[in-house]
Amino acid sequence: MNASLLEVKNLCVEFPGRRGTLRAIDDISFAIDPGEVLGVVGESGAGKSLTGAAIIGLLEPPGRICGGEIWLAGRRIDQLVGEDMRKIRGREIGAIFQDPLTSLNPLYSVGQQLTETIMAHLPLTMTQARNRAIELLEATGIPAARARINSYPHHFSGGMRQRVVIALALAAEPKLIVADEPTTALDVSIQAQIIELLKKLCREHGTAVMLITHDMGVIAETADRVAVMYAGRIAEIGPVSDVINRPKHPYTVGLMGSIPSILEEREHLAQIDGSMPRLNAIPAGCAFNPRCPQVMELCTRRRPDLLATSTSRAACWLHEVGEAVGVQA
Repeated sequence: MNASLLEVKNLCVEFPGRRGTLRAIDDISFAIDPGEVLGVVGESGAGKSLTGAAIIGLLEPPGRICGGEIWLAGRRIDQLVGEDMRKIRGREIGAIFQDPLTSLNPLYSVGQQLTETIMAHLPLTMTQARNRAIELLEATGIPAARARINSYPHHFSGGMRQRVVIALALAAEPKLIVADEPTTALDVSIQAQIIELLKKLCREHGTAVMLITHDMGVIAETADRVAVMYAGRIAEIGPVSDVINRPKHPYTVGLMGSIPSILEEREHLAQIDGSMPRLNAIPAGCAFNPRCPQVMELCTRRRPDLLATSTSRAACWLHEVGEAVGVQA
């Protein structure tokens, strides 16, 4: 058994339709160790959230896993269905979704939902579960948690509901947390609290975190490694400081160049020309080749796998042929 807590091997996700089958996730592999935060970034439509949903077992039909394997703590989970998968969710895998309204039942108070989740997975009495629920609400920044535990979701603002969702994800002390844009609805001060809470879980409990976000600031502050996704594949993966400061894939170079710097003045931000291809129009070879400033003839014919660079791995033929001109060394 590998030391990694989560192993994703050659995962593929597809959506069958009347006009054919669309491949949304195409042969991606990565691992997350206990106590590690893996950030997953990329443009909208890159496949970040779908990857998280596949791991949790919550792909929306007709989406389905059509290839590969997902292993959690030495146990294969991608083939689990029904009650077997429900036992994994919540107890071993916690989930934080982008839209808190999809995670909370409007008919039950937040206290009822928290205590029910806690008692379903932990051997606690009702009183103990309620006290733990209050502690979780306080830890995620809910003011007057003891008084508000009997409130319903519609009594909370969007940011407050997101904190309740985070408390739910942490309720049973899971081994892995899949966090899809967990700080989107929160102000900067609460973002810092949530980031610190995730880091504390990693330090003290060995919790692994898959952090899906568009915010490179959150990634830089929280993640140990980062995976950059493009058109359903991993374009680059490596230590966060190396990927941010010394990107090896032209797409990552473009992403980093589009972030404003406080150290220099620029009249215009750099941008990546074009847009991500639709699933039914992904080009042959490297999917990024129509937008790549360093495209070669090989890029239009053959799709590169992740190739080793000095510090990370990048799916780019430049590193195979040794002509990485313009890609930071």
